[in-house]
Order: sequence, then structure tokens, then C-alpha cells
Amino acid sequence: MATPKVQFLFDFGSPNAYFADLVIPAIEKRTGVKFDYVPVLLGGIFKLTNNASPAVTLKDVKNKREYQGIETGRFIRRHNITTFRPNPFFPVNTLQLMRGAVAAQADGMFEPYFKAVYHHMWEEPKKMDDPAVVRDALISSGIDADRIIARSQDPDIKARLMELTQNAVDRGAFGSPTFFVGDEMFFGKDQLRDVEEAIIAQKTPQARSA
Repeated sequence: MATPKVQFLFDFGSPNAYFADLVIPAIEKRTGVKFDYVPVLLGGIFKLTNNASPAVTLKDVKNKREYQGIETGRFIRRHNITTFRPNPFFPVNTLQLMRGAVAAQADGMFEPYFKAVYHHMWEEPKKMDDPAVVRDALISSGIDADRIIARSQDPDIKARLMELTQNAVDRGAFGSPTFFVGDEMFFGKDQLRDVEEAIIAQKTPQARSA
């Protein structure tokens, strides 16, 4: 059965990527297509694209940040999200966390690491750019923190995160969450309905009739 390749480009520092992750499992169930989770460094993407976070770009824009808050509330209610808590330390430098994600993927520890970091970033928020805080948080979630932290300093892991980030920009990304269905790009949690429609449209006739 031929199905499109679907990728979710994420950075732990994006609350919208956190929201997207909570919605993805239902899309996977409905479409039968698994998303590939691709770590990228949002700060690196911003630098490469001359972009900046909404906290910066909307700082002096009247009404827009407030309206985005309303839309976020609608998304939370629509998907019955009850776990989210704003991180009082936001924005957080995620360089080490994202290197850790690459290391966790390389070493077959991605899912528990991913869930642990998101838990401590957006569910029981902590200052997740403080190395001591990160280590204690990972240990409390049953993660081999010292192994991940050490591995994340390996040159190949650092290079891989840079490569993934550059690849994202080369394909058109300018922020997170970004999704690719085949070569078609979608940006933002609010595009997940379009992502799902694109998955269905790109499945081969054989896959659609299966």
C-alpha cells in the first residue's frame, strides 16, 4: 500500500507544536499514516529566514496577539486539551533539548524523551534551558538523562540538528510547527485539517480503496 511521507517539524519551544502533537494521533488513526517527527532548531530557522517569534514580531501590534490568544483558546476547546499550562519562563532556549531529541532518535529513546520534555515544558512548566533543571526533570520521568546529555554533545548529533534545520529552510520552512505531506508544506497547528485532507488526496487509488 503506497502512502505519502508525512513529516512534523517541531521544536519543543513552540507551544503550537505541542498542541499539534496532541492532535496528530487522531489523524494517524483516521488516515492510517504515521507522521515522522523531525527535530529542528527554531532559533536556527529564524536566523536563516530573518524571521522572529510572535513575542517579538507582534510586540507593538495592537489587537493581534490578543486575537491569537482567542484562536488558541478555540483550538484548545475544540480538541479538548486539558494538559497545557503556559510556561512562565517562555521563551526558552531549546538548543540542548533539540540536540537531545536528535540523540534520542539515534539511540532508540525518542518517544519517552519527547513525552518527558513536552511534559516539563508545557504541562508542569520548568525552566528547561537550565541544565540542572533539565537533568532533574528527565530523571524524574525515568529518562537516562546523563546518557542523553552526553550524547547530545557528540559532533555528529550537533551536525545532524544543523542539517535538519537547514533542510527545513531549504524546503520552505520558516517556523514551527511545519508539516510536509510529500513535498507539500503546511504551517501552523490550524492547518492540520488541510494536512489530513492532503494525506487522503495523496494516497494512491489502491491505498484509498484498501
